[in-house]
Amino acid sequence: MSEKKFSSLTKVGIGASLMVGAALGAVATSIYKDKKHLSTKEILEMIKEHFLEEGPIEVAYIEEKPEKLTRFAISYKVCRGGIIRKEDESYVVYEFLADIYTGVVILIDRKKVDNIEEFK
Repeated sequence: MSEKKFSSLTKVGIGASLMVGAALGAVATSIYKDKKHLSTKEILEMIKEHFLEEGPIEVAYIEEKPEKLTRFAISYKVCRGGIIRKEDESYVVYEFLADIYTGVVILIDRKKVDNIEEFK
């Protein structure tokens, strides 16, 4: 094989390898981003932002360890947290479960509490 033909084949091979490598890198990045979850701090900040639109917050908390939630044959990975605010001279706690991949609140429960010290 002539040296000129070998050089051309080498260039084609290197070019093809770079294209395949770039394509695989793009696919791997896409998969990683789809599987990466938000931090609990990010989730809590998102939820607090929505609650602050309606008024001040006394306490906001979130658990660090995610848990599995299954509702109607659909499984979610969620984190548990809560927001406490004063409404009409009494304290109300909003306990929530939020999806760790999107931060979307899946369940929320509202109840009045007498003493917020247990949440601080």
